[in-house]
Amino acid sequence: MQSAANFPRIWNPSPIGSSSKVQLVNLKQHRKAHALHCLRSEGHEEKLENSSQDKLGVSSVVKEDKHKDIWNLFREAQQNILYLNKQRLAAVEELEKLKNEKVELLERLNQLEAESQIVIKKADKSSLLWELLLRVDSMVLNGLIGTEEASSMRQLVREHQANISEFPLDVLQQGDAQVLAELRQLPNRGKRNGLHVIHICTEMDPLVSVGPLASYITGLSCALQGKGYLVEVILPKYSTLDLDEVEGLREIEADAYSYFNGQLYANRIWNGVVSGVGVTFIQPLYYSSMFSRDKVYGYPDDVDRFAYFSRASLDYIAKSGKQPDVLHIHNWQTAIVGPLFWDVFVNQGLEGTRILLSCQGFDSKASYLCLFSFFFFLFFPLCFIHSSLARYGLKLCLVPPERLELCGLDPASLHRADRLQDNTNPQMVNILKGGIVYSNKVVIMSSAPSKSIPGLEPTLAVHKEKLFFAPYGLDNSKWDPSIDVYLPQNYSAENLLGKSTCKVELQRQLGLEENGSATIVGCIFSEISGVDLESLKSIIRSRKKNDVQFVIMIMNEDQMIINEMERTQDEIEGGNLKVVTGSNEVVSHLIYAGSDIMVCLNFFQDPLLQVPLKALKYGTVPIELNPQTGYVGTHEQEATTANFINSLFGRMSLDQALDLMKDGRLWKLKIVEAMEKDLCCDVHISAYTSIKSL
Repeated sequence: MQSAANFPRIWNPSPIGSSSKVQLVNLKQHRKAHALHCLRSEGHEEKLENSSQDKLGVSSVVKEDKHKDIWNLFREAQQNILYLNKQRLAAVEELEKLKNEKVELLERLNQLEAESQIVIKKADKSSLLWELLLRVDSMVLNGLIGTEEASSMRQLVREHQANISEFPLDVLQQGDAQVLAELRQLPNRGKRNGLHVIHICTEMDPLVSVGPLASYITGLSCALQGKGYLVEVILPKYSTLDLDEVEGLREIEADAYSYFNGQLYANRIWNGVVSGVGVTFIQPLYYSSMFSRDKVYGYPDDVDRFAYFSRASLDYIAKSGKQPDVLHIHNWQTAIVGPLFWDVFVNQGLEGTRILLSCQGFDSKASYLCLFSFFFFLFFPLCFIHSSLARYGLKLCLVPPERLELCGLDPASLHRADRLQDNTNPQMVNILKGGIVYSNKVVIMSSAPSKSIPGLEPTLAVHKEKLFFAPYGLDNSKWDPSIDVYLPQNYSAENLLGKSTCKVELQRQLGLEENGSATIVGCIFSEISGVDLESLKSIIRSRKKNDVQFVIMIMNEDQMIINEMERTQDEIEGGNLKVVTGSNEVVSHLIYAGSDIMVCLNFFQDPLLQVPLKALKYGTVPIELNPQTGYVGTHEQEATTANFINSLFGRMSLDQALDLMKDGRLWKLKIVEAMEKDLCCDVHISAYTSIKSL
């Protein structure tokens, strides 16, 4: 038996009795743990070796995949670079194109700016002229200068209009004394000629517009100033005025007094510039309600209102020292200016002034309501009178004689048959008759051959040497091919290219063959009953095989007439006739612009549509369907429109007009001359000139 001494022993002097046994057990466990540790270490290293080999294989695969990905990315990058380079080249081309367009646009803008500056300079010169003239009025009313010096100062300003733009603008912001000092330094050069005309009226476009008077005043004033005239307008200061249209509106810091109903009453005076025309507004202070109303006309006291305004206008002109060549008065509202001028004001520094009256808005239905309007106001509701006046275009012009005293006239001396006494109601005075009797010249605005004023025929016969007859001027804001909003392309006498575009558009809209070389003959009738339908159908049928297209607009609602023309339309081969029924604003403007020839009822019986005048304005030759052979009117001024057309084109038939078109150069010359003609303005210039020679 082996002794215990052969085993190694770990001595532990523990006082516990079993310590030796514990130490032996621990030793065995230690050895066992060491062996296990060694085994485990060997297995782990083997696993690590295997793991490393696996990782090396995976790494090579990953590297190969990454290599492929890099090449793919490189190829994609190359493709993207090529694409971007193409895009860059396209962008460079587009940028170059935009640069060229920018240069062209800038050149066009510079051209337009230069043109606008010319217009602005013209407008500014006109506005500056009127600012100076109206400041002279202020100097007189404030007592800074007398009427004689004011007259000289106005003449000085007018004579130096060519150099008026040199006037220092900062001085205008100063007082009247500084402006006067600068005016006295104007050089003695740049004189202008032309008459000085003052309109005393009740409407002016765009400030206040009720009827045709408003556009007539503005259009005529601008046209006259373009011909060297000096024109100004005096208006009541209605509460409804569109004052945003007034340039440089200012109040004169002095009251102007005027006579009415036995006393002097103060008025506030305002002035400014509208469309290049000097405008003065008169605002009553005591009778402030006269023009502070919703409407311009239609009140029982209209005679009093406009008598006050007429007298106040003359008082203002006399006090301000103005010496116009012509006082132009309009309709019955300011006709009282005629007798007032000759009975009261002619010797107040106005010895060289003459009176011209224009009358408009009369037709064959006017007389009797005008005759009894005073009594209607007594017995009928006001609304009835207003509707009747509106329906017939009538004006209240009859009053008892004693009403003349309100503005300072003598009823006894004026209530006579050769003066203001009404021709059909001798107990009344007719204000419009007074305007005719006391005016030097009278212009009757009319398009009809029977140019007369109902109830005043005997007076017109006595004063026939005074009479001028003018066609109604067109509303240039609406009937002007250079600005017509209904046309696809505007045109003018200087550039007719747009007329061809209008022709093609008319053909397209009405379903005609779009042929720019075709001749279009237009016809627009409002009252077809006076037309010889057989004659109309005959000229259409006679041209059906030729290169002529007809466009007929019938505004009349007579179904029998419409059916007759539609049957004719179906008969015409090739669709060269189109009938348009009803009123269509766009189509009517296109017919005037797109037609080469316009068939008119005749040149004398067109009181509503003014077809010949509109045709001339739009470069379309008017011919008569039913010419009145040998008719020249009862007065040398009466057939103004027809005389001009006949002198330019002759009394042509359709065949003759078509033959004339073959000479393109001569046709164009005649068209341009027609478009540039302003018949209304020419008649007034003749009237003004004849007045000056009196």
